[in-house]
Amino acid sequence: MVNGQPQVDLSQFRSQLSWRNKLLRAAWGVVWVILFRPSPRLAFCWRRWLLRCFGARIAAGVRVYPSVRVYYPPHLELGSQALVGPDVDLYCVDRIIVEPNAMISQYSYLCTASHDYRDPQLPLTTAPIRVGSQAWVCADVFVGPGVTIGAGAVVGARATVFHDIEPWVVAAGNPAQKIKDRVLSV
Repeated sequence: MVNGQPQVDLSQFRSQLSWRNKLLRAAWGVVWVILFRPSPRLAFCWRRWLLRCFGARIAAGVRVYPSVRVYYPPHLELGSQALVGPDVDLYCVDRIIVEPNAMISQYSYLCTASHDYRDPQLPLTTAPIRVGSQAWVCADVFVGPGVTIGAGAVVGARATVFHDIEPWVVAAGNPAQKIKDRVLSV
């Protein structure tokens, strides 16, 4: 005990992920470095094909930029015309679903995993993330495990999202809160 707190032997931690998962991630890491990351900015077809080869479900017209980091492609689903901007991190230990016509802007981090801090062994916890159709996750947004961002919602730049965002609202802040309804002008 130190300062009244029990000490945890960190050498005891073991990954809960399968060997197949680890091998696929290792292979993907090599392909990402050699073929995905250095691809020309406009080579969206090439990156869609590479992601599909590793098990991602990618619809037609999806635009994924070369600097996007994908943790485990089989857990990624991108709907038609979805856009994932530069330097986005898709930490898909669990599923990440981005519905048609949704946008994830630069530097955003979608994180489907955490650890149970109440348990001294800090076991892995995961929950899927869903971004609804026509939603926009603006620049440098953090989206936590288990969050659903509703269809048509806008999450303002630098927001931190730990709870679901209703459809067709504008949300911002840390933690993200509804600012107003999103009304489209025609």
